[in-house]
Formats: sequence, structure tokens, C-alpha cells
Amino acid sequence: MTTLVLLRHGQSQWNLENRFTGWWDADLTPSGEQEARTAGVLLSDAGVLPDIVHTSLQTRAIRSANLALEAMGRAWIPVERTWRLNERHYGDLTGLDKAETAAKHGEDKVKVWRRAYDIAPPPISPDNPYDPAADPRYVELDPAVIPASECLADVVRRTWPWFEDRAVPVLRSGRTLLVAAHGNSLRAVVKELDGISDDDITELNLPTGVPLVYELGEDLRPVDRRHPLERCLGDPEAIAAAAAAVAAQGSNAGN
Repeated sequence: MTTLVLLRHGQSQWNLENRFTGWWDADLTPSGEQEARTAGVLLSDAGVLPDIVHTSLQTRAIRSANLALEAMGRAWIPVERTWRLNERHYGDLTGLDKAETAAKHGEDKVKVWRRAYDIAPPPISPDNPYDPAADPRYVELDPAVIPASECLADVVRRTWPWFEDRAVPVLRSGRTLLVAAHGNSLRAVVKELDGISDDDITELNLPTGVPLVYELGEDLRPVDRRHPLERCLGDPEAIAAAAAAVAAQGSNAGN
């Protein structure tokens, strides 16, 4: 067997403010920093020590990985970063308050934009102050691959090539891989690993700062069929409550 750890970054400032974040580079809150440290402690206590870490290009994932590794005493391990692990691009929703958007457009419409597998929000407008297209971390990317908006299906299409090209060689070598990324890029990985249907993946909510540990067999598939949240380290009731809070973010009660 080989081990894959998926870690959604700790709470970001825009998580706290209940805003659509996507490719905008919101940093961690103090609570998010502590979540990342706690994740490192949980992994260390469980004896799950990564040999290499992969992250997105976004600060909240990078810092979460660094803080977790420091808590484990493993800040020295090799790191790879890729845009393919970035959060889903929320188009012109970027920067908007989720509850206010639900009040304006209706909770059902916002749920479609947030959770429908193959329906993307409206593309980001040129005058949106949170358009990340000019961010220097993306200057070497082909402009054609920088999205203006994404649904989860789009995230699967850009994330899975990373898994096959970069993660598979690490896992086949027997090394433990820690992936610090985002709710949607990690849901894309979980969907493919567990064979979750397009409809069912819309109901999976990953809490911030909670390590999700996969033991994979020779075929790099999970050796058991537990629900993804049952693979998380930590208190099950707290994890369930945190997942429910993520699900509620798009409603008027989401704050």
C-alpha cells in the first residue's frame, strides 16, 4: 500500500467573510493558521509522515502546507507547486458575499453555481477588480488555459492530468504524498479516486484544515470503500459539523 494525504487549506480571510474566492489569493486567518498546525499534529500522531508535498500556486494552500510540515518537523521535504491544483475559478462571482448573492439570485441558483457538476458561473468580467488573469504567478501559462469561470467538471479535467503525471510516480515509488490544495480541486481528486458519480459529488463538502488520508492499493485505488469524511483525522462529530457549515455557506443562513 501507499499513502495519499489530501489537506484543504486552513480557513482563509474570504472563507471567514463568506465570499467566493476561487483564484483570488486570499491569505489564512489566525484560525486557519492554527487549523494547519493542528493538521500537522494529527498526521504526526497518526504516524502519517509525508515524504513529498504538492500544492497549488495559491498562498493559502502554500502556507497551510508549510505550517503543517513545521508542526511535523518535516519542513525540509521536497515541494512541487502547480496551477492545476488551484481552486475552482468562480468567474464573476469572485469577491461576492455568498449569502448576499443567494438573497439576490435565489438559493437554488447559487446552489447550481456552487455545486452543479457541469454548470459554470458567469465568466469574470474585464472590470472585476478580483480578476486574477494578470497575477504574476500565471505569466508563464498559455493564456488559453487560464479560465474565466469553471464548473467542477472543468476542475476534474485540469486536475487529473496532474495526478497521472506527477502524483502517480510518487505513489508508485511507495512515498507518502501530501497534497495541500482547495475544496474543489481536492473534490476533483476524490471523485476520481472513489468513483463518485457526477450527482453525488455535489453533496461532498470538505472542511478546512482536516487531513483526509487514503491508503491505496497496487492499482492506486482506495483499499476500502469508506466515505471520504470517514477517512479524515480528528473528531468525527466536529468534522461532520464543519462539513455541514461548508454546505450552508451558499444560503441566507450561511453566515
